[in-house]
Amino acid sequence: MSPPPLPATEPASRLPLLVSNDPLLLDELLRLAAAVPVELAVMPEPGAAHEAWRCAPLVLLGTEVAAEAVRRGLPRRAGVILVGRDLDDASVWERASSVGAEQVVFLPDAEGWLTGRLATCAGIAPEAPVVCVVGGRGGAGASTLATALASVAVRRGHRCMLIDADPLGGGLDLVLGEESAPGARWPDVVGAAGTMPAGGLRDAVPRCGRGGALSLLSWDRGDLLQIPPESMQVALAAGRGGDDLVVVDLPRRLDPAAQTALDCLGPVLLVVPAEVRATAAAARVATGLRGRDVRVVVRGPAPSGLGPELIAASLGLPLAGFVRADRRLAAALERGNPPGATGRTPWAAFSEGFLDGLPLRPPDWGPR
Repeated sequence: MSPPPLPATEPASRLPLLVSNDPLLLDELLRLAAAVPVELAVMPEPGAAHEAWRCAPLVLLGTEVAAEAVRRGLPRRAGVILVGRDLDDASVWERASSVGAEQVVFLPDAEGWLTGRLATCAGIAPEAPVVCVVGGRGGAGASTLATALASVAVRRGHRCMLIDADPLGGGLDLVLGEESAPGARWPDVVGAAGTMPAGGLRDAVPRCGRGGALSLLSWDRGDLLQIPPESMQVALAAGRGGDDLVVVDLPRRLDPAAQTALDCLGPVLLVVPAEVRATAAAARVATGLRGRDVRVVVRGPAPSGLGPELIAASLGLPLAGFVRADRRLAAALERGNPPGATGRTPWAAFSEGFLDGLPLRPPDWGPR
């Protein structure tokens, strides 16, 4: 028998909404909510949920009442999570599409992700920021900076998801020395074709760094060259809901998956070597980033004396910082030693300062 709903201390329209008539599902979801803690407005049938459906900051909809929600004319809206208990229910994806759910999760597998989402909704834990990194030209150092940011975050005690969105970049697993690490790569995620919930993805990818705090989604050595936007959405949801920081290494030619990452509206770091031709190439890349919070990271050396302030001014973008030349970098990358693993590299020094300005969750914010 399901426990009674938690008593509401504020109007039900401001509470996350739970719509389900499955006693076992209600038990599990009310238990998760109590652990956060967050109050839920509970309704057993979609027919009585019209007002709360429109106003609730988050809707948890049981799979058993999804078809009824469509029949009752509940409008499509953001923030609808379809929750079920049967992983073998093949028809759930059709129901999710009909009701406009942004995510499908199954209990108990997705408990960690769902707890984080409830905490975010309650204002207890904001969604993790997303930082995108893109090179102004080939070999600019975007992958190096992305791994440095992630490594420094982990060294500080944070959880981070590092997403390799550049199919022609060679693979961030190689930069980290984790090419043999077990776990799902992009072809596995794309091949799941919508059957992998965000919480499950975070558990499926390789975990590395201190205590496995770095979740890495990279490529295998196969032929896949494009990420569907919906697969990128699942990856971003996994990182934003379960980690403290998401770092995405973007391709210079922005595809739909890259645009999906940019739509998170986080800062974009454009890495530009201190060279005239590199600056000219970066200007073309910057045209595809208009309207975003783009900041220039200038990488040394500067053979002609071209200063970082002048490069940023010529691009019409703010300067995030200068990374001096590191003669030991190439050898370190060949050995699989990421540039942020210690605090003694120029890339780590920049990453430390940049992360100081981000609204990261405290390292011990919630369940891991």
